[in-house]
Amino acid sequence: MPRATRSQEEEESVQAFGPDFLEGTARSLRILNLFGPELQRMTMSDAANRLQISRATARRTLFTLVQLGYLRAEGNSFVLTPRVLSFASAFLSSDTVATVMQPLVQTVSDKLNHASAAGVLDGDCVVMVARASPSRATTADMRIGYRLPSYCTSVGRVLLGGLSDAELDKILDTPPARLTARTIVDPAVLRTRVIADRKKGFSIVDQEAEEGFRSIAVPVANRQNRVVCAVHVGVHTGQASIGQMIDEFLPVLKDIAAEAQTMVI
Repeated sequence: MPRATRSQEEEESVQAFGPDFLEGTARSLRILNLFGPELQRMTMSDAANRLQISRATARRTLFTLVQLGYLRAEGNSFVLTPRVLSFASAFLSSDTVATVMQPLVQTVSDKLNHASAAGVLDGDCVVMVARASPSRATTADMRIGYRLPSYCTSVGRVLLGGLSDAELDKILDTPPARLTARTIVDPAVLRTRVIADRKKGFSIVDQEAEEGFRSIAVPVANRQNRVVCAVHVGVHTGQASIGQMIDEFLPVLKDIAAEAQTMVI
């Protein structure tokens, strides 16, 4: 039987990632990652155009995801099903950082009466893996799975500080976007801030990700002293001054980080 020929897409993937890379698996994950607040329903054309693949390839991939139960077809559109939550559930139940940090961020929130969360680095972004908040809702109340840019958030800068200098330079190689008038976008200045925060052992970012919002974060290291996550408290500017965050919030965060170090892997 003649050997099947690879598509151009598959050839490019093999060249980029090696012969063991499965383009079909990657394509399915890319389609699932397209969904979000701005794209809650997807047509075959949406998938083909956004991934720059043929309609036939988009159709086969969407059909496969429907058969596996991750998508549901509604007319000409496709929507996510609750089965995709199994990925998040598997991570949260198997990852020691998430399981360890959830009760600890709850302790922080209870003591300070403000929202607290723990995040891990995923590329150049931060993903929240644990969170807790008082009964009042604020924009600081970040749900689990919430993604934030690392360069303009306290939790992100703490995590960047845990990287080697070479890894840090790689992430800061591309000038970031300005989100507010206060956002630092100069890579050299950002690098200086990250290194300074690394030496201090904490980071405060004031209104760089969102106007009227500031946060403070500390790193959480494992027993090998490798930074595995960061825990933070975020508030509206009228709720706490920077001085108050250093005097009142920082000791609580440091105590929690020290407690977590004995438990995270």
